[in-house]
Amino acid sequence: MKPTENEEQLLKSAALQTANTILAARRRAEQELVKAKEALEAKTVELAHSLAMISATLESTTDGILVTDEHGRVITFNQRYVEMWRLPGEVIDSREHQKLLQIVDRQFANPSEFRDRVASIYATSPAESFDVLRTANGRIFERYSRVQGVDNRNVGRVWSFRDITERKHAEAEREQLLVSEREAREQAEHEMRIKDEFLATLSHELRTPLNAILGWANVLRTSDNPQEIAEGLEVIERNARAQTQITEDLLDMSRIISGKVRLDVQRVDLLAVIRAAIESVKPMAAAKEIRLTSVLDPLAGPISGDPARLQQVLWNLLTNALKFTPKGRQVQVVLERVNSHLEISVHDSGQGINPDFLPHVFDRFRQADASATREQRGLGLGLAIVKNLIELHGGSVRAKSPGSNKGSTFTIVLPVVTAHMDADPHRQHPRAATGEVVDEKLSLEGVRVLAVDDEADARHLVKRILGGCGAEVETADSAAVALRYLRKTKPNVLIVDIGMPDEDGYRMMRKVRQLPTQEGGNVPAIALTAFARSQDRRRAVLSGFQMHIAKPVEPSELIAMVASLAGRTSAISA
Repeated sequence: MKPTENEEQLLKSAALQTANTILAARRRAEQELVKAKEALEAKTVELAHSLAMISATLESTTDGILVTDEHGRVITFNQRYVEMWRLPGEVIDSREHQKLLQIVDRQFANPSEFRDRVASIYATSPAESFDVLRTANGRIFERYSRVQGVDNRNVGRVWSFRDITERKHAEAEREQLLVSEREAREQAEHEMRIKDEFLATLSHELRTPLNAILGWANVLRTSDNPQEIAEGLEVIERNARAQTQITEDLLDMSRIISGKVRLDVQRVDLLAVIRAAIESVKPMAAAKEIRLTSVLDPLAGPISGDPARLQQVLWNLLTNALKFTPKGRQVQVVLERVNSHLEISVHDSGQGINPDFLPHVFDRFRQADASATREQRGLGLGLAIVKNLIELHGGSVRAKSPGSNKGSTFTIVLPVVTAHMDADPHRQHPRAATGEVVDEKLSLEGVRVLAVDDEADARHLVKRILGGCGAEVETADSAAVALRYLRKTKPNVLIVDIGMPDEDGYRMMRKVRQLPTQEGGNVPAIALTAFARSQDRRRAVLSGFQMHIAKPVEPSELIAMVASLAGRTSAISA
């Protein structure tokens, strides 16, 4: 049955309405699709920008960054990570984490150790860690690691690696510098303490004999008792010689430190040197009732050395042993040959050496007891001089002691002469005593002497010594006065002090040598001075002096030198 016209109209209207609805829905869908596309493009741009920012951030950091997902697959990493682990291109391109681990694994000396560390990090995800890895090529890789989850769901991890090798080395160097600085400061403070102690000791050692000299000089001024006068003169002489010995020790140490010690090397019979040293200390041993014995091998053989310096060494060791050995005990000297060297041992039964001080016993300015209450006097230079002089002879010296109050032994080791040395058997050391006693009454009759010194006492002493032998002595207190006297008196010998105000002895002597002969330009001259170093002696000779004498001077030595320069070498009995 056909629909009626009215029904067809209704159907058409309904269809049209449905089509319009569908079309409207489609247009709305298309509009929403356009909006969604635009939103997606915006999000894409935003994401790309974010990724660019992240990439820039990753590349700007000095840490190596690795991002992995929850399965450990590599998502991204920065260039610093590549450089740090030295990754090959195929691994970087593939981004396969296992392959990456294998490559990194092979770079280390202990691969299993590295794999265990990686597994531990994956298993526990520690916030941070420090470790030291050693690569196969020997490189030490000190690393700081930090691991963070991507979010709370633990869907990935961000690994931060920092090579702290250089920083650790810098920290170690800084620490070493701090330790060195601290040690240097402690050493400087220690040396300052030693210097202060030495200066205090030096002051004490110089003032002690000076006190006796000045004290007895005042006593003798008012005394007319012959026995008291003789005793006072003996005390003054003994203490003056003690001061002279202190000065000589200081000069010897100065020469040693500056490397200016000169040895007169010759063939030396140690038996004679040892016996002479023993003879020189016998009065000291007798005063303390100490038995001084020796056991000397007569077949020990000769050595090559300076006999005067070797005797000085033995004298130092013997006086040191006697000084620290109580009354009534024994000191023994032993000479023996051991293989290709000779050993001289000085044994004492005294107070011994504390084990803590034993390594420092040969240090200069060091004393086991530097306090004001110490029993023994001295500067702490004797053993240091011994060590340096023996080393100059190619030998060595050592000390040993069982401990305090158990005695000590000092042993000198010297090489035996292996080659034949042609030496004059009558040769004498320039500083050695000849055994002849110079008569202080050696005639200087007719000898004119001009003595120049700014110290009145020194001028008077020279005039008294030389005048007692018949010399005609004029004195001057300055170089200017001396130059006027020189032209006037025409002396046979000129004696000049070096250390004078306004114009020193060196300058004066150079002026003298510029004078004509008839005005005294060729007068023989002696430098009598407290400047007693080897360089002072050399400078004096270069300035025009024929001889150099160090103060304090022995009267007999001064008389002999003046007589020699004046051509009066024969003694005339008084």
